[in-house]
Order: sequence, then structure tokens, then C-alpha cells
Amino acid sequence: MKTFIALIVLMATVVPQSLLACTTVIISGKYTSDGRPILWKHRDTDNLNNKLIYLSKGNMAAIALIDSDDKDVENIWIGFNSAGFAIMNSSSYNLKPADDTATVSDLEGILMKEALLSCTSVDDFELFLKNYRLPRGVEANFGVMDALGGAAYFETNNFIYNKVDVNDPRIAPHGYVVRTNYSFTGETNMGAGYIRFETAEKLFYRASASGNLNIPYMLENMSLSLENSYTGQKLTNYLDLNEKTENFIYFQDCINRYSTSSSVMVHGVKIGEPVEFTTLWAYVGFPLGSVPIPVWLTPKGTLPSIVTGKGLDNAEMCDLALELKKVMIPSRRGSTKYYINTTKIANSKGNGITQQLLPVRQEIVQKTLQKVETWRKNGKIVPSEVDAHFVWIDNVVRQSYRELFGLQRDSK
Repeated sequence: MKTFIALIVLMATVVPQSLLACTTVIISGKYTSDGRPILWKHRDTDNLNNKLIYLSKGNMAAIALIDSDDKDVENIWIGFNSAGFAIMNSSSYNLKPADDTATVSDLEGILMKEALLSCTSVDDFELFLKNYRLPRGVEANFGVMDALGGAAYFETNNFIYNKVDVNDPRIAPHGYVVRTNYSFTGETNMGAGYIRFETAEKLFYRASASGNLNIPYMLENMSLSLENSYTGQKLTNYLDLNEKTENFIYFQDCINRYSTSSSVMVHGVKIGEPVEFTTLWAYVGFPLGSVPIPVWLTPKGTLPSIVTGKGLDNAEMCDLALELKKVMIPSRRGSTKYYINTTKIANSKGNGITQQLLPVRQEIVQKTLQKVETWRKNGKIVPSEVDAHFVWIDNVVRQSYRELFGLQRDSK
């Protein structure tokens, strides 16, 4: 018998639950386990196909997440550059005042691409915002960090912005700042993402208290979260269920939701450390059916082939994750897409999709961290070793999805 758990949720907003509903966090390097800052964007969008690409302009190079159908790369949604500067955003729905009659909007991705290919620091980005053409066509929380220890949000609309310094203990007493789809300097009780904000606050407070503000912990506990702080719902509540039991829960107010397309973290560097050690970790595609892939900037701009694609091609990793998403969310008619079957994710037998991918995730993370530690001891990254690591990742991922789920992309 199917068990349906329908949750009646308080909607603290007049804005519909937009598909552009990201959950983001910046952690100061003063509080992370290894002294390096982290910028995290859990992306929600109506375009579920995204990929990583290499960009360059003049002396600046960058790696960024884009929509797969953005052939001309007009927008980026999170990325870092060769100066160690990183940027992301979350849409905000309470920053535009009633007297703002500007008609331009939704230009956040364009602004971020321009910033990524020109800014070298948080201070540089603030100057960039000051001098940016008006109206800016944005309503967003822009999160940025740099290789100089800077880390901040800029709550920005068409004409003004407010800086939120993550290094200020009065603002971030536990070393991190969370932003979903409203801004603290915006109109009170408007916007969206209040439940996800509280969930992220709870998760990061727990991590801070236990000394777990680090990449491995976040990749497992934040990127894969199905917790709801308003109802108390957790995936662990259903782990005793048999894999043959259908247990659908409403998950639209969780960090992972139907519109989640990726979960990306930029792991920065300590002050004085070579910026080439900046690492981007990406769950490309629906995170519960994906695995985290690390990338670095190299002179040739190489990337693991599993997370990128030429022209309008999708990333193979994204395609694989979306196939597994169909198993977890078998119906997509109307509101049925907001219900996910927990036993396909994790169950008492241990053969849920996310459970089966645990060894793959662990192997990639552990071997990558070991390699990075060796590079740090030697004081530099070896591009040929990066390329070899990318090939190893491609092979591990393809073999794992083929053996575990019988999935592989057809040869073109």
C-alpha cells in the first residue's frame, strides 16, 4: 500500500514558489576546519540541464556553471577565476521597492559573467557594482569571496546594494551567512525560502558546533539534505522501510526539491597560498542521483568530460542524474512532481540510489583530497596530474553508473 505523507506548509510570501529558488551559504575561512573559505550554491531553476565550462578573457580565466542550452554563454550561475575570486547568487524577492518602475530584470547571470571575467577581489566587486550601469536589472543576493580572505554578500537591486561582511563576528558569530530568496535589508516578511533558510541555518549551526565546516561533510550532509525544519521531516525517519515500500513525501520546501539542478561549492585558499589551489566541487544534475566532481583551473582549461559539453550538448553527468531522478520521482504531472519516493533514495536494505552512490562519492573525495594535499606540500599543481585525475574520474563515474544502474550515454 502506498504511503503518502502530505505536508501543509505555511507560505510566508506572496511570491509563488519560484523555480529560481537557490539556497546559498558563505563560510569565512576563519571558521572552516582547514582555514579556507567556502562558497556554496544549491541551485534551483526551470532549466534542469547545466554543465561546467572554461572561460577566458584577456589575462583572466574562469570555470563556471551555465545552462546547457546557453550556446553563447551569456549567463553564468556560479564560478571562480584565476585571481581566486568566486561569485554566485540567489534570487531575492523583497529587494525591489514599490517606486522602482524599471523594466529591465533577470540580468543576474550576465552581471556575474562580467564580474567573473574582470574582478579580482571582494573590494573589486564592490567597485564593479558601484560603477555598473543603472538600472542593473537584478534583484539578488550576490555572494563573493577572494584569495585575500574577503567574503561577503551584496544584497543588490536596480539602484542600490548593501554589503553583508561574512568576516564580521557581529553579523556571522558562527562564521557563516545563509541566504535563500529574500534579503535581510529588503521588505520584512516578503520574499521566499524561509523554510529552507531555517533548515540551512540548523544544518550549518550543527556543523559549526561539531567542527565540521568542511567540504567532505558539506558534500554529504548539505548537498544531499531532505530535511524540512518546519515539519521535522528527515530522510533518516524512513530508513527502516523496505525497498519495495512506496513512501512518497512532499519535498518542495527542502533544500533538495524538484527544481534542484546542481549543488556547487568553491573551496578557496588561505591568504598567501597559490590561487591555483582553488577547487570547485560540483554535483552536476539532481544531487541525489549525482556525485561530486572536483575541478581546477589549468593552462589548457581542461575539465572532466563527464561535467562539460560542447555547444548545446548536455553534461553526461547531468543526463545520468536526471535518469535516476525519474526513478525517485516517477510522476511529473501537475503537483505530483513535488513528491519523492524515499525508498528509492535510501532504505533498510541499503540499495537506494543515493546509498549505492556513497562508495563512489567517498572514493572521489578521498583520492582528490589526498592529491591536493600532495600538491600543497610541493607548492604547486601539476597540470598533467590534473588531466590524469580528470580521466580517472570520468572512468570511475561511467563504470559505476553502468555497473550499479545499467546507465550509459550512447556514443555520438
